[in-house]
Amino acid sequence: MNFENKANLPEKLLKPYNAANIESGIYKSWEESGFFNPDICIEKGVTDPNAESFSIVLPPPNVTGTLHTGHAFMLVIQDIMVRFARMQGKKTVWIPGTDHAAIATQSKVEKIIEKEGIRKADLGRDEFLKRVNEFAQDSHDTIVSQVRKMGASIDWSREAFTLDEKRSAAVNTTFKKMYEDGLIYRGYRIVNWDPKGQTTISDDEIVHEERDAKMYTFKYWEDFPISISTTRPETKVGDVAVAVHPDDARYTAFVGKTYTGEFCGIQLSIKIVADESVEPEFGTGALGVTPAHSQIDWEIAQRHNLDVKPVINEYAKMTVGGENILNKKTTEARELIVEWLRTEELLENEEPIKQNVSTAERTGAVIEPLPKLQWFVDVNKKIPERDNKSLKELMLDAVRVDGIEIIPDRFEKVYFHWIENLRDWCISRQIWYGHRIPVWYKDSEIFVGDAAPDDTWKQDEDTLDTWFSSGLWTFSTLGWPEQTNDLKTYHPTSVLETGNDILFFWVARMVLMSKYLLNTIPFKTVYLHGMVRDEKGRKMSKSLGNIVNPVDLIDKYGTDALRMAMIVSVGPGNDSNLGEEKIKAYSKFANKIWNATRFVLEQTNDLDLNSTPEYDAEDQQSIDELNAFIKEITPEMQDYKFYLVSEKLYHYMWDTFASVIIERSKIKIADTNSISAKWVLYTHLTILIKALHPF
Repeated sequence: MNFENKANLPEKLLKPYNAANIESGIYKSWEESGFFNPDICIEKGVTDPNAESFSIVLPPPNVTGTLHTGHAFMLVIQDIMVRFARMQGKKTVWIPGTDHAAIATQSKVEKIIEKEGIRKADLGRDEFLKRVNEFAQDSHDTIVSQVRKMGASIDWSREAFTLDEKRSAAVNTTFKKMYEDGLIYRGYRIVNWDPKGQTTISDDEIVHEERDAKMYTFKYWEDFPISISTTRPETKVGDVAVAVHPDDARYTAFVGKTYTGEFCGIQLSIKIVADESVEPEFGTGALGVTPAHSQIDWEIAQRHNLDVKPVINEYAKMTVGGENILNKKTTEARELIVEWLRTEELLENEEPIKQNVSTAERTGAVIEPLPKLQWFVDVNKKIPERDNKSLKELMLDAVRVDGIEIIPDRFEKVYFHWIENLRDWCISRQIWYGHRIPVWYKDSEIFVGDAAPDDTWKQDEDTLDTWFSSGLWTFSTLGWPEQTNDLKTYHPTSVLETGNDILFFWVARMVLMSKYLLNTIPFKTVYLHGMVRDEKGRKMSKSLGNIVNPVDLIDKYGTDALRMAMIVSVGPGNDSNLGEEKIKAYSKFANKIWNATRFVLEQTNDLDLNSTPEYDAEDQQSIDELNAFIKEITPEMQDYKFYLVSEKLYHYMWDTFASVIIERSKIKIADTNSISAKWVLYTHLTILIKALHPF
């Protein structure tokens, strides 16, 4: 080694370790080398063009703001996988991108312009979308800079956006094919309706909040033979039946009969039906069936050919009932109906309970199940070109037959349970931002395609659920629907690493799309990580004031410290407790490596690195132990046991190398200027630095 300064060390190594000064320069040099791009690695002879490929797509962060600790955790795990694959000589690509996150992003911009005294209707669709695109671009730029700050070795030349031109082509191609195959249809069904956001939302965009509620037990009218229980008396003006279990002897005599009478100012006709979905032990064992305002009741109505009678509108107001409840908010109508039941002496019991209430994640509104004319994906229809299997069956086959491995494997049962109970997927949203549904109308005609036949056709006003476009992510990012070299080389991707909370909403939809469109799995392995919690194990939230910004932590302690703190001892699927003391401890580890490096370079600057190392018996034993250690942790890396390897490396570096080998070598070099001791220092340092590199 040839160094210009007197100490024979690089200038930067003469200074105390400062992560802020060092890490950004290292990332810049990596990026400028081009080695994040597998094509350049092959071109420069670093990677064999015939090598095994390793590919991974970045779960695209939403362009709604900045990265949080969950994103940081995800980036750490994926970067470990990617860097290890490169070190194995594989053709390795990590494809980045961001998600337009339609509802979330539009909601953010609506709040911004509201503060300016503007409504989106004032701007109009085109002007409003300009504002959204500006916001999304600013957010994207922030996210990209933060991803770089995390040290993520991403191939930026392949960056994608779920709403860009190439992804739009993939979305429209998919919609048209699914429509022509009869898998996409327009139908009148129950959806999750957000009364504040004025749109349908997916199950994923629902937050279940435990709230105080009351369970009311009553009869519709005095001589009605069965009592029912409900937490929503206001919906009962829309009841068309009472369902009981077929084996419930209490109600057998009433099954098949229809009763009419007055309930809260309106006439009801209630048929008693027997349905196995009813739980005899719950409440009175009798369920008032409101097909228009409950998914469960809707399904009962379909099985028994019952009428659907909507009584609540899109603004959560009553559209049916006596003058006392008509046009009232549902919560107000509830109290009025309960008061009427008391007055009529029909209320038998009023019991306080805890209830999980479905609320909209973005607006906080209580979700109203409403019947709406929407676009759906049929998950049960048989597909001739896929061995006459349905989308549900293809999704199950991906794990059971095709062998997608889910880590940890306890989530396999969760995956199967969710798919087996999957309902048709509502894909239309009543918002402006997103992929507009590629359907045009003219009188009673419908045309599906990228563009209308002529300007007399009017396009559907709705946009597609964000998950529809992100479901294509593993292959749309590789160029599909074109048959690109990337698609042939890197699909199926090797691993999909993401949070265990979106196993169904994103992971399952990618399986659905890939199996249907490409007749192949989208990835070979699914690695699920848990949630990042605070040092006390609590969920991070604004109310607790315990949210930490990963960038702030990096500025204070360095990226390496944060990365190690997140991964050591945190197994797949498990939550990570993250506190400043833990990060601070690993910043000391980074400093330890720095100082050890400086010492080794000082002691070994006169070594001829082109010569063959010579070790005495003692040093040869330590080299053998080092080689055995690397041999031990390599298969653990291949098995994704990063939590274990990182901890072992930490202890080997600190307890064996720094505390034993360096101290022993100091004496040998001081006493005899031992070449063996110098070689053992240099070999340990270089091998351990390489082993630590992914972390």
